[in-house]
Amino acid sequence: MAWFMIVAAGLFEVAMAYSLKLSDGFSSLLPSIGFGVFAVASFALLAFALKSLEVGTAYAVWTGIGAVGTAVLGMVALGEDASLLKIVSIALILGGVVGLNLAGAGH
Repeated sequence: MAWFMIVAAGLFEVAMAYSLKLSDGFSSLLPSIGFGVFAVASFALLAFALKSLEVGTAYAVWTGIGAVGTAVLGMVALGEDASLLKIVSIALILGGVVGLNLAGAGH
């Protein structure tokens, strides 16, 4: 259940970043409210998951999902550059998160 919460928290982090972009510096009301809601949901799920997971691994997975998800969303939905270097860097982040997870508790 804790890993489900981490994945959900990471997805809320992606939604938070996307809302922040759409808020236009907090000048647009609905995306600004969305940012706050998604931020609280993301941190709350992370906090609950940390009751049973190691902080280093859980935080790395949470930020990895947020970083990779936000980068991919930017490229797909916002038309940001999808260079080879960005794609390789995303793969490296994913590899690092998987490696930390494999090296975590119970291994």
